[in-house]
Amino acid sequence: MNDKIKHILLTFFVFALLGCNKNQNTKTIKLAHGLDINHSVHKALVKMGEDLIQLSNGTLTVEIYPNQQLGTERQIMELLQIGSLDMTKVSAATLENFAPKTRVLGLPYLFRDREHSFKVFDGPIGQELLNDGKQYWLKGLGFYDAGSRSFYTKEKAVEHPNDLRGQKIRVMPSVTAMEMVRGFGGSPTPISWGELYTSLQQGVVDGAENNLPSFYLSKHYEICKYYTLNEHTFSPDVVIVGTHFWNRLSKQEQDWLQKAVDASVIHQRKLWADSESEALEAIQKSGVQIIRPDKTPFSKMSGKIYEAYQSDEKLHHLIQQIRAVK
Repeated sequence: MNDKIKHILLTFFVFALLGCNKNQNTKTIKLAHGLDINHSVHKALVKMGEDLIQLSNGTLTVEIYPNQQLGTERQIMELLQIGSLDMTKVSAATLENFAPKTRVLGLPYLFRDREHSFKVFDGPIGQELLNDGKQYWLKGLGFYDAGSRSFYTKEKAVEHPNDLRGQKIRVMPSVTAMEMVRGFGGSPTPISWGELYTSLQQGVVDGAENNLPSFYLSKHYEICKYYTLNEHTFSPDVVIVGTHFWNRLSKQEQDWLQKAVDASVIHQRKLWADSESEALEAIQKSGVQIIRPDKTPFSKMSGKIYEAYQSDEKLHHLIQQIRAVK
């Protein structure tokens, strides 16, 4: 059975789920994501659902489908667009395929540090980016912390961008991510998250790039024994609602949902900070070598990527605005 047929069947299944809610006084939000139930994102979404029940006096509830139960991030986004699913958490790298402006969030070394990224996400620029997908039937409600992404490899430690030459590095299906790895001399290889463990095991790729908690919870540390803290991006996770569903909500219901998401953002960021520390300690105990390289060569080599954006007036201006945030 090919992927297209599987996805059609999946869509039918979701439609069937949507028809199962017999209580006409309650609206059930169908939310799917691709992460483990132990991940801070899942825990924050659970809290969002609990808060929403309280705020709405039980008239709005959330059903969560984790672990890619309803498909990959891209497939889930497509279900939102046609109204077969209501909400998701999606990585900014996947979102850029649906909302063009958000591709800047995956640019290497755009943010000075985490504090800078939060000021951007929680300010007017962040709100502009959350609204960028409306014409594509997608509305952003908030930014979750996804930490910094770094490289990890099986056989060869990465201490300098030159160490990536000739190495096949898994990336998300993101033009920005592929440009970055290619700019460092590596060979970018898009592979779905669910297939990555086996791909690393079988040598389809030599390594990948992701944050510490994801590296730990995915058990990729069992295969990759080198983790390089070069922290090339602070690309966030984004809580998204399909506009088909959003527009069916009353103004009061929209306010409740937004308030619940806002509270979950604060909660998730606290959980994330704890999970980073736990993940770092755990992978070190497992024998993973942590490399803390000089980030300057990585930052300098990423300069060529920005040159390509100078011809796009809107994106170039957005980059300048982000850099100017103090």
